[in-house]
Amino acid sequence: MAKRSKSSGRWLQEHFSDPYVKRAQAEGWRSRAVFKLEEIDKSEKMIRSGAICLDLGAAPGAWSQYLRRRLGRSGRVVATDILPMDPLEGVEFVQGDFRENDVFESILSRVPEREVDWVLSDMAPSMSGIDAVDQPRSMYLAELALDMAGRVLKSGGGALIKVFQGAGFDALVRDARGRFGKVRLVKPSASRARSAEVYLLAKDFRLV
Repeated sequence: MAKRSKSSGRWLQEHFSDPYVKRAQAEGWRSRAVFKLEEIDKSEKMIRSGAICLDLGAAPGAWSQYLRRRLGRSGRVVATDILPMDPLEGVEFVQGDFRENDVFESILSRVPEREVDWVLSDMAPSMSGIDAVDQPRSMYLAELALDMAGRVLKSGGGALIKVFQGAGFDALVRDARGRFGKVRLVKPSASRARSAEVYLLAKDFRLV
């Protein structure tokens, strides 16, 4: 068996002692990431009963799980990821890369045209630990999420997108401000303090 590195050992120790991990396990959530969305939602009053939401990079499914509980019977959640995701009752899941036309069309077929209320993305690349590699990858995913929002949101809709501060960050925020009436950056308590991640919260989409 390969010897575990010191850094991976520290990560595992931190992960299993993390109060958010313990709380997620105790409450039946699929990951600790749910508490990031929950905090932002409660603070910003994002998700309303009956809304239509598109969850990008959804696996293992904690955000979709939360959305499903919040939306009521009349709301809809469409989720997608390159990775597989265990089924969630009331969540329509499309596995694949949404940059590919067949996957993109499969997603579009599940949401009414220009009727999506929220596009949410907690996507992040597999981190190498090399900023010159990781930052462009993370910005690319954020740009993809913002582009998807521009394609499916209804007028007045919103987006919540994970972004890592660094090269390309300011340009992405400017792009969002050109598409939405209100844009701000939030860092929920469940985001680890040392992490460069923040969430771009964009509201009042301008349908041109």
